[in-house]
Amino acid sequence: MKSLFTAIGLALSSTLAMAAGSEATATYVGNADQGKAKSATCAACHGADGNSAAADYPKLAGQHATYLASTLKAYREGSRANAIMAGMAAALSDDDIADLAAYYTTQTTSGGAVDADLVARGEQLFRFGDSAKGVSACTACHGPTGAGIASAGFPSLKGQWAGYTETQLKAYREGSRENAMMNGVAQNLSDADIRAVASYVGGLQ
Repeated sequence: MKSLFTAIGLALSSTLAMAAGSEATATYVGNADQGKAKSATCAACHGADGNSAAADYPKLAGQHATYLASTLKAYREGSRANAIMAGMAAALSDDDIADLAAYYTTQTTSGGAVDADLVARGEQLFRFGDSAKGVSACTACHGPTGAGIASAGFPSLKGQWAGYTETQLKAYREGSRENAMMNGVAQNLSDADIRAVASYVGGLQ
């Protein structure tokens, strides 16, 4: 009888420990309606629906929630530097971030236009890379339509302002924005290459 009670006790302890662990690692799924209300302070730069009016600020509409959440946490924690965003993100809780990410990911990215003179080179780099320069194809991580891969943390690029993408690629090339994979890709891109591929992804739908 004693051994039976011992077995039951051990089983109960194991179940409780598993439940506690599950609760501790549970991910809060954001509420888009709450996110819309909380996005009011973001609208001045990123637009009411996440489609910013100028390339100085990225479009957030349609971006993967996982990427948006990780980016906001990086700003909050200081691992990604931006004076404006550091201040904005500092007061955000994890729930706030999840709600904002849930809202913006449900919005539709506004279309962009590609410079006709840059299409050929931009498409080459995006789809096939440039083996002679050691540049990998963008499709490997961002997909054939530029939609990215949410589960891997690779952002959507389609429809993004060409000017914003160009600025980010140059930051990766110079090392002022750190990401081992992107630093490696960008270091072999010329200014003309960056301009071409940024224009191309901006026109993807």
